[in-house]
Amino acid sequence: MKPRVLFLVGPTAIGKTDIALQLAAKINAEIISCDSMQIYKGMEILTSKPALEVRKKIPHHLIDIVSCDKEYNVSKYRLAAIRKINQIIKRGRVPLFVGGSGLYMSVVADGIFKAKTESSAIRRRLYQEAQDFGAHKLYDKLMKVDPKAAEKIHPNDKKRVIRALEVFELTGKPISQLQSMRIGLGDKYDIKILGLDMPRDKLYKRIDERVDKMFKRGLVKEVKKLLKLKLSKTARAAIGLKEIKGFLEGLYDFQEAKRLMKRNTRQYAKRQMSWFRKDRRINWINIEAKEKPAAITKRIVKQLMQPIKNS
Repeated sequence: MKPRVLFLVGPTAIGKTDIALQLAAKINAEIISCDSMQIYKGMEILTSKPALEVRKKIPHHLIDIVSCDKEYNVSKYRLAAIRKINQIIKRGRVPLFVGGSGLYMSVVADGIFKAKTESSAIRRRLYQEAQDFGAHKLYDKLMKVDPKAAEKIHPNDKKRVIRALEVFELTGKPISQLQSMRIGLGDKYDIKILGLDMPRDKLYKRIDERVDKMFKRGLVKEVKKLLKLKLSKTARAAIGLKEIKGFLEGLYDFQEAKRLMKRNTRQYAKRQMSWFRKDRRINWINIEAKEKPAAITKRIVKQLMQPIKNS
């Protein structure tokens, strides 16, 4: 039988961390973070990292591996993730990826194309075009050169639109075509992807509660320290930095900073679910707002004992 690699995904604040800890203990797993922001050092509260004492009980990987002033990308993540998979399996344990970064999940499970597809000059020009003429102009261009990719990208997702156009200009091939040629882990491993879902109003309530707790834990103080650093472009994308910076600069008050962070986190959760719902491999587990992690874990373990079918 092929070694198993398990993914537990879902939107922010749905409770992946607590469930993953119990699941890892049940199935003899080690957790690999699948979060594009938890890789950064110094973003403890901002990215809701598991507490250090928790990470000591259950081994966690790919957390706090990069300084906030360093750029990081999916290629680097995939290389690091594959190394961790091999090491964990050699120890006789199960690699359990946990997080809400759909792109990180995809590059691990499905691979990444190897052609040279990066050009900072092209990227800068496209960002300038977006600023001068609007992001919708670039999306219209993507619709013409790569309609398949455009179907999967939201018109307002400027970063991914520009990435797709950058690849097309550099290679002459649609990014959707290159992605279809990727070599994933399926030949070597038994890949199982589980997704957590709950009613949107309940999820949004959890998000609001989490943001309140983050502020109580000292989020403003943490962000102050981060803003003194020369943050990389990718690190600057963390939700909370821009919102709290506006408060610190006197553009609005404390309550408005909190409101903006809640709103932007809810919008991010919506984008996460849009991404994951397009992946037919994901077996969805609908959870109730008050359902305990232990009960959810029990359902997951029971499901893992059977062949998984998409619901």
